[in-house]
Parts: sequence; structure tokens; C-alpha cells
Amino acid sequence: MNQPPKTTRPPDWRRPIGVSAGTWSYVNEWTIADHYDAFVADTPLCALDQSILKEVFPGTLSDDSAPSLTSIVDLGCGSGRVAMELANRGYRVVGVDLSQRMLEVMMAKASQLALQEQIHAVRANLVQLDCFADQSIDHAVCLFSTMGMIQGRRNRQQMLRHVARIVRPQGRLVLHVHNRWSALREPGGWRSLVRSWIKSRWQSGHEFGDSVYQYRGLEKMFMHRFSKRELIADLQATQWDVTQFHPLSIDGASIVSGSRSPVGGFIVVAENRIANP
Repeated sequence: MNQPPKTTRPPDWRRPIGVSAGTWSYVNEWTIADHYDAFVADTPLCALDQSILKEVFPGTLSDDSAPSLTSIVDLGCGSGRVAMELANRGYRVVGVDLSQRMLEVMMAKASQLALQEQIHAVRANLVQLDCFADQSIDHAVCLFSTMGMIQGRRNRQQMLRHVARIVRPQGRLVLHVHNRWSALREPGGWRSLVRSWIKSRWQSGHEFGDSVYQYRGLEKMFMHRFSKRELIADLQATQWDVTQFHPLSIDGASIVSGSRSPVGGFIVVAENRIANP
């Protein structure tokens, strides 16, 4: 694969709605995409979300091994970690990401694995998915805290409304987010929560659960962490019915049970309640 030269970040006036300054730097930093697979290879959450996906989407290959046309949109697909597994099980996958370089890496991998006919790439901002027709996709996934990278609750809800519009009735959405209260398990976490709460009361544009942190050489990476109540309310407000709710361990390695177990995040399976027109 020919490696294009690293580009500089486009000017801020081109930054799309819902994309923080830190995320804008992230999607335009090509070296992150080039080394992304190695960076996340040993992350326990990557194994857990794949096991849940396999239960929800076990495969569509018929007895004669001809793949069906069942389609899944992978929102924030990155370099294709999830798309490859879904395509291997017979699904047609549309990977959506704002990073052009991530999409190039994904399609290069698809070509190497002879999956280029089943995997398609779309460069788009997740808040602005007007390029997709109504009810044009069967199911959707949005994993690895991608929705938390969207700045602004209104923008996150707009993404969920778009997905409900795009996905066919009774189609499923598999979604992962981080838990706001997991900060209490981190050094100085309670102070950061208090600061976030105060800022949400006095500073326009800041919401309780917003955080900015250093990530792979970037100084101001943005992440919103959710409470369980907030997450369920956002899904219900955007035409999604929660059918499975999985609290995750702090390290993301397992599903936890019991109200006293510390929770690092949530994986939700929801069903689209929008009826046929």
C-alpha cells in the first residue's frame, strides 16, 4: 500500500458540527490510522464487543455459502476492526468515518482479505448523515465509545435520529459508551466530576460528563461519558427501544452483574421502533 504524505490539520472553519478541536486533530493525524490496529490489539473491550456482536449478528451465510444482502452500517468504523469480522460472517458492511486515512486503511485490508465486494467506505460526519436514504440499511453498530466523541447532547441525539431514519423498522443498533461514574475509580476522578458539574452550570457548551484528555500525542482529545439514565433517555427520545443493556467492567473485559460492581461502560442493543411509511 502506497503511503500518502502526512497532512496538516485543515483550518478550524472547516470543522464539522459536533466535532471538537481535539477530534478534528485526531481524524486528520494520519499516523494514528497507520498504527491504530497495533494500538488497540490488546484492549480487552475489543474482544468483548466482538463476542456480543457475534451473538446479535451471528452470520448470514446460507447452506451454499452465498452471502446474503443483509447490510450493517459501522459508524466510526476506524480501520475496519468490526467491519472485517461482520463481512467474514456474510454481511454487507458500510463503514462510515470522518478520517479519510482510516477508511483507506480499512479498504486496503478488505482488498487483502478479498472482502472488497462486501465492505464499502463513506467519509462523513456522524451528525450529518443525509447522504444515506431512509430505511436503506438493515442494522447499525457504533462501538468503542465513538458516540462519546460527538460534542453536544443535541448533536449526539441528531446522530441517533439519523440512524433511526436510515435503519429499517425493527433493525438493531449495537452501541458502546463510557460510564460517567467510572471516573470515581481514577486518581482525582471525583474532583474532575465536581469540576465538570460546576462547568455545566456556568459555562455554555460544557455538559456534565464532558472531558478533555491527552491521547496519543494529542493534547485536547474530547470524550463525553454517560450516566445510564442519560443514555437510555437519549435512545428513547430518538425512536430506539432498548432490548439488551450490558454494564461492563472497568477494564472492559467482561459484563458485570450486581449493583455494587464498578461499571466502566455500557454496551446496548436497541431496536428501531420507527414504522414503515
